[in-house]
Amino acid sequence: MQRGHRLKTLSFTVLVPTYQRVEDLRRCIEAIERQERIPDCVMIVCRDSDVATHDFLMSLDSALQIQVRRVERPGMIAALNLGLEHVSTDLVALTDDDAAPHPDWLARVERHFLTDLQVGGVGGRDYVNGSAIDSDIVSTDVGRLQWFGRTIGNHHRGVGLPRDVDFLKGVNMAFRTEAIGQLRFDERLRGSGAQVHNELGFSLAIRRRGWKLIYDPKVAVDHFPGRRYDGDTRIDKSIEATGQSTFNETLAILEHLPSYRRPFFWLWATMVGKRNAPGLLQCFRFRPFALRTWAEFAVVLRARIDASRIAKR
Repeated sequence: MQRGHRLKTLSFTVLVPTYQRVEDLRRCIEAIERQERIPDCVMIVCRDSDVATHDFLMSLDSALQIQVRRVERPGMIAALNLGLEHVSTDLVALTDDDAAPHPDWLARVERHFLTDLQVGGVGGRDYVNGSAIDSDIVSTDVGRLQWFGRTIGNHHRGVGLPRDVDFLKGVNMAFRTEAIGQLRFDERLRGSGAQVHNELGFSLAIRRRGWKLIYDPKVAVDHFPGRRYDGDTRIDKSIEATGQSTFNETLAILEHLPSYRRPFFWLWATMVGKRNAPGLLQCFRFRPFALRTWAEFAVVLRARIDASRIAKR
């Protein structure tokens, strides 16, 4: 497909990785069945050992064109990459099994791709239910990588008009397969389950190829954060999970930042940091006399150093 050629219709695959969350997956599929724009294919990727999910899919009675792919290796990245290998449509939309896309989700996504042929990716808001996150807090600053490497997410709080962003959120993002090409999610990332921040490097790579990424709050899904089967339990993360997510985020950032900006990233990350990846000032701000605080700081610093050693120059 040439960028200068405008199409009236596009073919669509919805890719859903899943693991041991049958009731969540059922809700997700039912939401896809209610789409105003029915996808050409729904690809479900699940672990070969996940008997409950396979039994559910075998008994599923749906009008959707569903493909089931089995993956042997654990982790989100292996599932996503296996799915991408089998996508043959113009567009691929990614969502999680614990999400329920709004009925106009795919229709709105498709319109963005049809309107501007330079758009390589589209994402939107996830309305979080049943979690500690307050969805009533809103923001217009979404999906941005600051010049020194600090990430600003807020995809679950975004309001306003569609706008260009630096990165999308995995629970609600779609890409033009031409923009993806041979790009795959980074298999160097750490973790055995969610492999947090896997979408960051993927999104930034699409941007480096010259494509636009659009965030539209009206491209929406309801997100019911489900159980995770690794150390990243969302509410009370293990120190190991903190190190894994910090490594993943740092690797993506360092490979995107120009070399002259990396010293500023190190200064910010070491001296300030974020609450879930603390630098020195954050440690003194939150529970400075708790042993866990300084254990987290040590793990975060080690993770950042490890990421810097393998980051491509």
